[in-house]
Amino acid sequence: DEPMDSTMDDAVAGDFALINKLDIQCDLKTLSDDVKESLESEGKNSKKEEPHELLQAQDSVGEKLGSGEPSHSVKVHTVPKPGKGADLSKPPCRKAKEIRKERKRLKRMQQNPAGEIEGFQAQGHPPSLFPPKAKSNQPRSLEDLIFESLPENASHKLEVRVVRSSPPSSQFKATLLESYQVYKRYQMVIHKNSPDTPTESQFTRFLCSSPLEAETPPNGPDCGYGSFHQQYWLDGKIIAVGVIDILPNCVSSVYLYYDPDYSFLSLGVYSALREIAFTRQLHEKTSQLSYYYMGFYIHSCPKMKYKGQYRPSDLLCPETYVWVPIEQCLPSLENSKYCRFNQDPEAVDEDRSTEPDRLQVFHKRAIMPYGVYKKQQKDPSEEAAVLQYASLVGQKCSERMLLFRN
Repeated sequence: DEPMDSTMDDAVAGDFALINKLDIQCDLKTLSDDVKESLESEGKNSKKEEPHELLQAQDSVGEKLGSGEPSHSVKVHTVPKPGKGADLSKPPCRKAKEIRKERKRLKRMQQNPAGEIEGFQAQGHPPSLFPPKAKSNQPRSLEDLIFESLPENASHKLEVRVVRSSPPSSQFKATLLESYQVYKRYQMVIHKNSPDTPTESQFTRFLCSSPLEAETPPNGPDCGYGSFHQQYWLDGKIIAVGVIDILPNCVSSVYLYYDPDYSFLSLGVYSALREIAFTRQLHEKTSQLSYYYMGFYIHSCPKMKYKGQYRPSDLLCPETYVWVPIEQCLPSLENSKYCRFNQDPEAVDEDRSTEPDRLQVFHKRAIMPYGVYKKQQKDPSEEAAVLQYASLVGQKCSERMLLFRN
């Protein structure tokens, strides 16, 4: 009934702390509460077993993990009856010297989890008894990283604004000059352009003017469809701009330019991740908008090859026009610059032009089928040009689009 010496109590507690750190196939969290209490009470009052004895006991516990049942090797000792003295079923306490030796052995086991310590392999226990400790930090989603809220006293403030570029919104007009200056610096430093190029009119024609109509249908995203600039504001100034088109089925990434002073932030990668997260946001309201389109992929060009780093990604077969996972395409692209990705030799383009006479032509302010238009033409090269157009756009698009002929 007398308490243990305080120094001995600390030593025993220290040993069990080391054992817990080893995490030898015994996660107390998966055991039931009563088994946990029995293990803890036994550990506090009994001496440490030798390593091979400890491993045998833990191995048997590992067989029962997840079942909530104690294994046959776990013994719950009863408290001795009053007047009967110490519990004779428990061994006497060890000396501090022995405990220190045991602690050193446990430290060596912890430092070398593969089990390659003196005498360990001879005991016949495989290294698999020491699995790597599970990581406490679980992988975070893209949204958790992108939209993580910062404290009010953060050193910097980042804001991303989506403004319509065509037709230009009031926010776009107010920031046009600042956005153009960022683009000009980008072209000078990154692409080595002269200071007098590009002009503001060239910038507007290249990245602001768009043939897309602005639409805001009730079942579409809040910002609507059309062409936009995604502006990245850091501490009150624009440091990057992503040019995007929001379409009924996808967000198309057109271009990115940034302030060269912030190139160390890998803004190209960050903007791509940000646009992917933005696409996911739009998808939540508009279910058919479910793709992020990065444009052409050129395997032999480093400036275009980076697009293949984002997964999952698909490439469009240039012959059958079906999407194929990029993992299946890369081996072929290593051998040839031009490849047919569809492995089915019998597959063809399902939307190929089969009835060119139904192609729609806009001629002399009138819309007519190509079958009518060709009767008015005497130039033999005209038919070849129209048929080439029909083969490129396919049957469906040739009936929805107008081919202008003067």
